Amino acid sequence: MRGILSFGAYVPYFRLRREAIVAAHGGGGGKGTRAVASYDQDATTLAVEAARLALRSLGEDARDLPASLWFSTTSPSYVDKTNACAVHAALRLDRAVPAVDVNGAVRSAVGALQAALAADGPALVAAADLRTGLPNSTDERDGGDAAAALVVGAATEGAPVLAEHLGGASLTEEFLDRWRVPGEPRARQWEERFGEMQYVPLATEAWKLALERCGLEAGDVAKVAVSGLHSRSVRSVAGKVGAGTGGVVDDLTTAIGNPGAAQPSLLLTSLLEQAEPGQVVALVVLADGVDVLVFRTTEALAAHRSLRTLEAQVAAGRDDLPYLKFLSWKGMVTLQPPNRPEPNRASASAAARNEDWKFGFVGSRDRGTGAVHLPPARVSYQGGALDDMEPLPMADAQGTIVTYTVDRLAYSPSPPIVFAVVDFDGGGRLPVELTDVDAADVAMGGRVEMTFRRLNAAEGIQNYFWKARPVR
Repeated sequence: MRGILSFGAYVPYFRLRREAIVAAHGGGGGKGTRAVASYDQDATTLAVEAARLALRSLGEDARDLPASLWFSTTSPSYVDKTNACAVHAALRLDRAVPAVDVNGAVRSAVGALQAALAADGPALVAAADLRTGLPNSTDERDGGDAAAALVVGAATEGAPVLAEHLGGASLTEEFLDRWRVPGEPRARQWEERFGEMQYVPLATEAWKLALERCGLEAGDVAKVAVSGLHSRSVRSVAGKVGAGTGGVVDDLTTAIGNPGAAQPSLLLTSLLEQAEPGQVVALVVLADGVDVLVFRTTEALAAHRSLRTLEAQVAAGRDDLPYLKFLSWKGMVTLQPPNRPEPNRASASAAARNEDWKFGFVGSRDRGTGAVHLPPARVSYQGGALDDMEPLPMADAQGTIVTYTVDRLAYSPSPPIVFAVVDFDGGGRLPVELTDVDAADVAMGGRVEMTFRRLNAAEGIQNYFWKARPVR
């Protein structure tokens, strides 16, 4: 039996009210909110957050489980260079685990999931996207930023199958629905009725074929999720495939928007969080054709612990992001930064020498005294022992702010910068940048956890490291 062993989703903390778009432009906008990645987040960092949740739900030995890593996005930080390698490093996966990008189109994400389900060995499949468009466009209003990760494979000791993959169907048809030229933020779409005329019959056929292959009737399906960027077709298809089933789940577009390549896995995560053991759930994806995936949940689902449910993250977002700051974070407007030099590009050789620290946030602990060193050190500050250290992963550690400062002069795409000195539970102290927080809300004694972020970008090089964010 092969299927889903674990799942996790990540929705950024900030939200933009669509009413803010109306207020700025005198039209457009709409109701609800859309999720917005912070200025220091990209598809890679979002994928790391989702994958961390999926792996941590499996327990202490989860890092050794995946035999491959698949990462998909339509908004990669690099071309030519593999983005999945940074995800691999941040998760501290074994170097024998291949990390592969499956990028370029929205359908690539569900294709990666299907390939992983059909392959041998356990795989970690992550999808993340940052969707936007020109100011006051439909894509700006309806887009969203999010990520989801699934661990798929056969049952292993300590990792039972939560949802068995029963099968499905895929139909491909070449037609021009939505397209975007590389390097442009604007996606274009053909007339909506044309896309609907293509997708609806394809989805109806694929849905019927999937049920036949799985030996099911529509009434056997407890819940269906329909994903796609063509909103008119999604509504039409949801009405057709949902008929006779237990219903169609909320596609979350009102609350967080449509995160493109991440939406299929995000909705599958939502399905599994709502499902009960022994239920059949189905995912229908509209993207340059139609893909249908059918799963049956197992008794193990009842014991699965999601560290941060998708529902809780959707509800916990902060929805007062100013529209001008949103435009700045999306690169649509350039604000005057503090009058300090912009950072130089990160050193490739230095990053390679310190990979465990820079990407994995691994410190060191003196074997004799237990003293924790951040960053890792050769000489212990207690006793002075030389080269008697063991590696100490700290990415999941929490800590307490002992002091902090607000820097309004240092360069930042979104000033000011808040630096804090953090004492970590179990030992270790480090000055670290805070994120997802307003300077006015920081206080000594505040509790923080670590998050993988982008420090800066210079000459096209993304400089990743870890920051601290409030425990919420």
